[in-house]
Amino acid sequence: MKDIIVDDLQNTVDEYLLRHRSIIDILTKIQESSARINRAVAKSVTECGCIRINASKQETPPDATLEDARKYFKTHVEGQLCENCKEVLETEIGNNIFYIIALCNVLGLNFYDILLKKHKELNTLGIFNML
Repeated sequence: MKDIIVDDLQNTVDEYLLRHRSIIDILTKIQESSARINRAVAKSVTECGCIRINASKQETPPDATLEDARKYFKTHVEGQLCENCKEVLETEIGNNIFYIIALCNVLGLNFYDILLKKHKELNTLGIFNML
């Protein structure tokens, strides 16, 4: 069922993307939408104040194992997104996904297959996938 939803989304993106069909346009729209996500997070901190960033060096004890890492590494985010900031970020992330799918369409890639491949990779390699 989920594959039908994702494939339907990919077909819808292909149907509705008219103005920015060029790969150059799509690549720059992905970059722009990523910047808008960054800006929305920054505004959540600096204008709204619903979240705070309290960053410092990620420290782990010398004898910590990879399995222990989760309890030592922090997100550096304090607080919760308010409804307004959450809505803005969901919109901006959705726009980013739209252009990622558009890139898949232009290059003849199936977005669902990419998701499945990444999911399998994560399940196979586990924590070692991102080292």
